[in-house]
Amino acid sequence: MTEVLAGIGTALWLGILTSISPCPLASNIAAVSYVGRRVGAPRRVLLAGMAYSLGRALTYVVVAAVVVTSLLSVPRVSFFLQQRMNQVLGPVLIVAGLLMLGWIRLPGFTGLSAGALEQRLAGAGIPGALGLGAIFALSFCPVSAGLFFGGLLPLAAGSQSRLLLPAIYGIGTGLPVVAVSAVLAFGAGGIGRALDMLTRVERVAMRVTGGVFVLAGIYLVLTHIVGLST
Repeated sequence: MTEVLAGIGTALWLGILTSISPCPLASNIAAVSYVGRRVGAPRRVLLAGMAYSLGRALTYVVVAAVVVTSLLSVPRVSFFLQQRMNQVLGPVLIVAGLLMLGWIRLPGFTGLSAGALEQRLAGAGIPGALGLGAIFALSFCPVSAGLFFGGLLPLAAGSQSRLLLPAIYGIGTGLPVVAVSAVLAFGAGGIGRALDMLTRVERVAMRVTGGVFVLAGIYLVLTHIVGLST
């Protein structure tokens, strides 16, 4: 039970970090603001933000579920993960942690590029916000890619969680976006303060989480690869 709760908490935290990382946060605010101007009333702005968050969350769940299910459905891969997961996870956590700390950098890359479709969805109100969130979720930045591929997927595969942990991660990615949508809808004057707070939280949280990932990875390497006993 403790392992399940720890996995849920980790997946939720990774989702929140993914959403408040600089690149995703900027695209989230831009998308919600643009859609919000189209839908008008404050309540509908909040609903649009929730729909956008749901679209992102569903995309993450589907991608993670497909990858984890594919890995676990291949007998050799599934057996390898069951036997060697801790050996694989150690180096993965170290790389993901160093990426969060900014000590290593990956080339910038994005997912789908569909400008015309994005413009059309942005003008389609709340239903369009759902599709816009799904498209933007596939545009990974290096840090968000590290959190998703280096953090969530190994965690979900190691616990053989095809849906639960990806779903919790998706919920985590949506929480900050809903909060920003609420600020945009009911307190536009406080958006600057909210962004400053999110920026400070993101910097501290990313460094702390990166450090924990590196230490956990080193521990797994020493105990499961080098063979040092604890």
